[in-house]
Amino acid sequence: MQLLQRELQFAELKNKLTNKTKTELDKQQREYFLQQLKSIKDELGGDTNERELKEMQKKAESKKWPAAARDLFRKGIERLERMHPTTPDYSVVYNHLDLMLELPWGDYTEDSYDLKKAKKILDHDHYGMDKVKERILEYLAVLKLKGDMKSPILCFVGPPGIGKTSLGRSIASAIGRKYVRISLGGLHDESEIRGHRKTYIGAMPGRILQSLRKIKSSNPVMILDEIDKTGSDFRGDPSSALLEVLDPEQNHTFYDNYLELEYDLSKVLFVATANDINAIPHALRGPPGDHRLSAATR
Repeated sequence: MQLLQRELQFAELKNKLTNKTKTELDKQQREYFLQQLKSIKDELGGDTNERELKEMQKKAESKKWPAAARDLFRKGIERLERMHPTTPDYSVVYNHLDLMLELPWGDYTEDSYDLKKAKKILDHDHYGMDKVKERILEYLAVLKLKGDMKSPILCFVGPPGIGKTSLGRSIASAIGRKYVRISLGGLHDESEIRGHRKTYIGAMPGRILQSLRKIKSSNPVMILDEIDKTGSDFRGDPSSALLEVLDPEQNHTFYDNYLELEYDLSKVLFVATANDINAIPHALRGPPGDHRLSAATR
């Protein structure tokens, strides 16, 4: 029994030393392979995620951001640096920062309020419609004198196919702005205007910011097509969100749920179209004598 006990102690000690040595060798071997992998990445120009974060920081330096946006971007970059790329939250934060970089913060095209040129373009693009074109020229003349966009929103009302949408394109061409069209027909979801919370699966910014992101300008001519065909259901009331977009007292601080920041829409020239002015939501039409949407044609 004494001999067996002694042999058992020797076996346990030998097994302990073997396991310890093996653990140390595995650790050294792991460090060796990690160092080798790091050397390979350095030869290839560095880690892909690190390069992308540096490029994003470089782009951010040239952005005309307000202080709140700059702070939010800095915190997002710091979060990405601490997170592994395979975690689910990484793509959420990355997409949010990518949207911030692609939005045209403070990027404006230069306006050209040459009324003679505007009249020539309107006459070239549309035959007749003298009252409508006269109203547009009056509108542009007031904008030229005022120098801001705090004015009623033009709304072209009439049956389909008479040129309401194409008039908006002519206005953009006349004053040298970019043109974008948003179709509101059948819209029931308020988040299509305000955006989704970015924590939801498949979350996206609202159509307004998506359009600005696409055309790279903060002062385009934006056509809100078929504004009389919006509806409301359990997903919210889009007309209430449109009121914040169109009201000049509110749209300089438009809040998108996905962006989680205020964005200035006050320089956007909105033009709405409708088939029936009575079907436009009352909140958008406003009280008599103070129409937010000014009907240009009936």
